[in-house]
Amino acid sequence: MVLNMSRSTENGIAGTATFLEHLFLTCVMAIPLLGASWLGKGSILLVYLYILCFDFLRCMNHCNVEVVPMFIFRCMPPLKFLICTPSYHSLHHTETDTNFCLFMPAYDYLANTINKNSWLVHHSIREGQTDRVPDFVFLAHVVDLLSSLHVPFVFRSFSSTPFSTRWFLLPLWPFTIPVMFAMWAWAKPFVHTFYVLRGRLHYTWVIPRFGFQYFLPFAQEGINNLIEDAILSADKLGVKVISLAALNKNEALNGGGTLFVQKHPNLRVRVVHGNTLTAAVIINEIRTDVKEVFLTGATSKLGRAIALYLCRKQVRVLMLTSSTERFQAIQKEAPVECQKFLVHVTKYQAGQNCKTWIVGKWISFREQNWAPSGTHFYQFVVPPIFQLRRDCTYGKLAAMELPGDVEGLGSCEYTMSRRIVHACHAGGVVHSLEGWEHHEVGAIDVDRIDIVWKEAIKHGLKPVQ
Repeated sequence: MVLNMSRSTENGIAGTATFLEHLFLTCVMAIPLLGASWLGKGSILLVYLYILCFDFLRCMNHCNVEVVPMFIFRCMPPLKFLICTPSYHSLHHTETDTNFCLFMPAYDYLANTINKNSWLVHHSIREGQTDRVPDFVFLAHVVDLLSSLHVPFVFRSFSSTPFSTRWFLLPLWPFTIPVMFAMWAWAKPFVHTFYVLRGRLHYTWVIPRFGFQYFLPFAQEGINNLIEDAILSADKLGVKVISLAALNKNEALNGGGTLFVQKHPNLRVRVVHGNTLTAAVIINEIRTDVKEVFLTGATSKLGRAIALYLCRKQVRVLMLTSSTERFQAIQKEAPVECQKFLVHVTKYQAGQNCKTWIVGKWISFREQNWAPSGTHFYQFVVPPIFQLRRDCTYGKLAAMELPGDVEGLGSCEYTMSRRIVHACHAGGVVHSLEGWEHHEVGAIDVDRIDIVWKEAIKHGLKPVQ
């Protein structure tokens, strides 16, 4: 059967079969309905309820998440003959001559096709024990209400393409609001996707918080607690590297991950913000003949690293910041002979003769208008700036393409194409592949920018053209 070709149970394969199998399944489903009609109890409502329950149970048993608690079998042992669990059916996908029944295990007992490990596997999964531990975890978060629908367990086909606002999402928008509040009240970090790279299992976990919530002062402690729980869970499981995405490593929130490393000095899992590779991607996109850049977000973690790197290459950096103290602190970090290449500016007008803008802080159309015609906007700001100038060009967020031997990657990462991931994600992958033992948190080590870039290229990651 085509269904059994997949060793991993997922909702998407619950309805996968050959034409003849679908025909046979239709006949099987018709038997109870015909029986009820023959007895005079049939109705349109019965048909819809039966098909709904049938498909619900079929999808539940392919959901790859054990949702049935153990205590109901301890309290009422006969239920194990009546209730089929996701872990029970998953064994049929690895040992295809056992656990045939999708709804009632009683028939497997009668036919002696029951897998002897069925309830042991159920117990171990409910206790948090897994047979394979991920080597790497990318810890993401929800961006906004519409993009929250861009997940495999909502729209599998939609999640396999880069996110963009589609017409069919708009009617569903109101339903995402109560879901958001429910996630805020009860949800914990959950698995979003996974893939395999060179025999290493890579997971994406999601913190159940939306982008705007990271800027609510009263919500920040709760977000940090969720991130900390995810890191400690990864450490307990034996994960080697966990990479923090976007706002999960916000400096104002947790110092780029420093908070967790200082609070738990004995962590075995390596916490990585991945921004060293992000800086490397942006720097390597800049043309080698550029002698001057205009930099916004100049005193941020990435802005500081980019400014210090470029000044060493004798590129004049116009650093836009209102804080003289922060500018001077960064300038002092540069070699004495390079400090003259860092220039403090306080207004966007200072960039009106510079055709290379590096944007680390969101800018409006009015602010973009100060750039001369022909300017190229590189950016590391989330969300990306609007492309409002037709006489200018705009770079995308820093990203890299995963190596060609990646397996099982069935969905896209936000607006990226398949196999394209954000640079901070790629930075965690490189950290894992190299087996580096240090945490990458806090300020970016400028001396490691070239090192990380060379290792990324060595492992087959490619810059996005």
